[in-house]
Amino acid sequence: MARILYFSLDYTPHDHRFLSAISESEHQVYYVRLQRGPRQGESRPVPPKVEIVLWAGGQKPFAWRDLPQYVFDFRRLVQKIKPDLIHAGPIQTCAFIAVLSGFRPILTMSWGFDLMRDVERGKWWQWVTRYTLKHSTFFTSDAEVTRQKAIAYGMNPTNTVVFPWGVDLHHFTPKDWSNINPERFTLFCNRAWEPIYGVDVLARAFVHIASQDATMHLLLANSGSQGNRIREILLQGGVLERVTFLGHIHNHDLPRFYHMADLYISPSHVDGSSVSLMEAMACGLPCLVSDIPANREWVREGHNGWLFRDGNATELAAKIQNALQNRMLLPQIGQHARDTAQEKADWAKNAKILLETYHKLKK
Repeated sequence: MARILYFSLDYTPHDHRFLSAISESEHQVYYVRLQRGPRQGESRPVPPKVEIVLWAGGQKPFAWRDLPQYVFDFRRLVQKIKPDLIHAGPIQTCAFIAVLSGFRPILTMSWGFDLMRDVERGKWWQWVTRYTLKHSTFFTSDAEVTRQKAIAYGMNPTNTVVFPWGVDLHHFTPKDWSNINPERFTLFCNRAWEPIYGVDVLARAFVHIASQDATMHLLLANSGSQGNRIREILLQGGVLERVTFLGHIHNHDLPRFYHMADLYISPSHVDGSSVSLMEAMACGLPCLVSDIPANREWVREGHNGWLFRDGNATELAAKIQNALQNRMLLPQIGQHARDTAQEKADWAKNAKILLETYHKLKK
């Protein structure tokens, strides 16, 4: 048994998944939370076997001015808990603080956005990234594209492991294709309404396709800073009434909406291995996603879904039209998507890779 200090930015469904897997093993888990963001992303409580650690952080959004206080108090925690291993991420916040504490071994975990977006914010972020990775014992991420980025910033390639975070295949089950409604073709997107996720690209594509086809309907979940812009695109395009706004959907309810759709859309400009994409595939839903490196690790054109040129609303609309014209093939493509999820996105199997990594570092 090892004492694992799990240090994360906030409390999300991903954190719940990791904390559950670790605590259900033989390890003792201590959970340290860096910030409390404006929106609670996970409604389920922290797993009962996990000890929540109270400290200077975890009560408000992270700010760089608080870094010295957090590093000082994190050192106190380490001296008190005496962990065998620290599992920390994202890179430029939690893992950076863990590295500055002086403790080793540290397993630094990329959250995707830290290497695909935040590292590009400026020289300070690049320096922090390089410093953290050079001083990390081991590194893990959910996609080969982020592993390669970590290596470029100084991580020793032999001390890395890639595994998709995966989904619960018993919760995200295949949809029933026996009741296809020829009078309705439903798209589903649950990416956040932020610039990096490209939901505005989908809005423009939907205006084009829905103005030509009365069967088109869009289920649009989530919210974000681009809310006004996205609604304005749909309103000006005359298709606002063809969109159902779902707001935030709790993890427990997500399968129902994947099952309601004929096609899953992710227009993200930046991603690691998208958990939303894995969920859609696990539900046997064909996926149409932006042609970026991480998505190419999952989607094979015409086999389990389709790719469109990143940011190209015209091509996205054409690919949607193609899926509609070939909708009788969607059950077969959906089955291939489910097969991919079973092969690569089974969290029950992928979590074992994390535990094996712990064992390797504890030696």
